Amino acid sequence: MPTDVVMPQMGESIFEGTITKWLKKVGDKVAKDEPLFEISTDKVDAEIPAPVAGVLAEIKVEEGATVTINTVVATISGADAGSSNAPVAATAPQVQAATAASVPVLHSPVHSKAGLPVRSSPLVRRIAKENNLEIGQIAGSGSAGRVTKQDVLSFLAKYGPGGTAPVAAQKSTAATLPPPPPLTGDLVPMSKMRAIIGQRMVESLQTSPHAHTVYKVDMTRVVRRRDRERNAFEQKHGFKLTYMPFIATAAVEALRRYPILNASLENGSIRYHQNIHLGIAVALEWGLIVPVIRYAEQSSFSDIARTIADVATRARSKKLMPEEISGSTFTLTNSGAFGGEFGTPIINQPESAILAIGGLRKEPAVLTDAEGNDTIAIRSTQYYCLGFDHRVIDGADSGKFMLEFKRVLESWDRPLN
Repeated sequence: MPTDVVMPQMGESIFEGTITKWLKKVGDKVAKDEPLFEISTDKVDAEIPAPVAGVLAEIKVEEGATVTINTVVATISGADAGSSNAPVAATAPQVQAATAASVPVLHSPVHSKAGLPVRSSPLVRRIAKENNLEIGQIAGSGSAGRVTKQDVLSFLAKYGPGGTAPVAAQKSTAATLPPPPPLTGDLVPMSKMRAIIGQRMVESLQTSPHAHTVYKVDMTRVVRRRDRERNAFEQKHGFKLTYMPFIATAAVEALRRYPILNASLENGSIRYHQNIHLGIAVALEWGLIVPVIRYAEQSSFSDIARTIADVATRARSKKLMPEEISGSTFTLTNSGAFGGEFGTPIINQPESAILAIGGLRKEPAVLTDAEGNDTIAIRSTQYYCLGFDHRVIDGADSGKFMLEFKRVLESWDRPLN
């Protein structure tokens, strides 16, 4: 009997996923645990392996479609699945598919303006509620007119939170200008990750009063130290030594001294987090993801360097699990990776601060010795921009944090182990 392959649940709060790419076509042989298709959810993009070996007999859900967990997306024939033809959930490593009891109800008591019932998932209704949207006025593009997450995100991007679709204006009897020429070019739908990133950025700006401060750091000491010990470090540990571990270590030291930067606002009170869970933003070809270094305050320099190298590699190959990209308390983002001087970052909610790293470059600088004599020298410098929630963090605290961060880097004297 053919074996049904169903959409897995990639986390407790995730109820649906979008199939972004089929890695096999109908008629292809598949081995057990061989990547079968790629999905995108609220939390993570991932490759989903085949639950059994056999031949891909049928693809029931095409690329780009969003379905709820436990929906049958394909069948595999010739599989050694015993006498039962019960659906088998495709699973990502360490993530098991939910039971049938987890399947959300698609029918909603909400009605459209035409008086017809609106079909949507709990996740879609939650997004609409959080953004004060009337789901009944959102046109559904899913099966039988179901309102999908992409529908509500597109509506939100067009009209904003609390927005409503405008009523068609009555034709004016006055003279009108000729209509503008139609827009040209390709119209490409936003990917699920791009739409989610957009929604999160809008939510953050609406939630936190952002303030920013920029500091220039002399990175010459760090650059020379890295150049001097780079080969020995890479031979010993087996991965490249970048500047990010130096920056992350300095951030952790500054956070330990000024824990208000590692805090978050919670129901009108300030939560001082006991541990530092450091988010490292990783740019992907299809968006942005923020893996987390947990308990960074307990990690050595080489531990931090190893974790950064590992999560960056697995992020680009879609191997991260949902728990590896959540729960951060402070985030680093490398806006200078493409040559920019610095960026003004948006806070990764529910954190209170984020540090953007500018481009590293050489420039002339005036140096003053102990006797007050000035000389001009070539130095490696870098701009850093701290974005912070002004409800939680004052300008004085942000300045103290940045001065400590700057001090650690400019006077680097610790071993790289």
